[in-house]
Amino acid sequence: MASRVKKRMALRRKFHILRTLTNSKSVNRSSIIMDAFLYIYNLKLKLEAMEREYLYLTEHVQEVKVERLGRGFLVRVTCKKDKDLLVSILVAFEEMKLNVVQAKQLSCNCFFGMEAIVEAAYDDHQAVEVRDVTQAVLNAIQKPAEQGTL
Repeated sequence: MASRVKKRMALRRKFHILRTLTNSKSVNRSSIIMDAFLYIYNLKLKLEAMEREYLYLTEHVQEVKVERLGRGFLVRVTCKKDKDLLVSILVAFEEMKLNVVQAKQLSCNCFFGMEAIVEAAYDDHQAVEVRDVTQAVLNAIQKPAEQGTL
């Protein structure tokens, strides 16, 4: 007899906790369970929306910042991780006759990040403009993506 009372009290406690978690105003047990199912369903919908937004953001992250530093440039690149991305950026620097003085590569599962200091290989460093370097890096970022779709 005492075990039945304990079980009933434990069940009441669990329903009270469930009612509190789901912000249910119902008193009826079946209504509390239905509210819990609706709450879980709404959480699943929110999770799916967040996953879609995350995928969209990871697909469309692309940022290139170039600043002039004395004789050279500070280049910061953030974009979606892709095969041979670093190589194509370094080739773009080489084609513009820019020497890499210092470079840091940061990458995780989805993103590629790079910070580099580059200088002109020749003495006339004024001939290279910030917009030229920016455009060359943007083109280099898009090359591996285009090659991957072929």
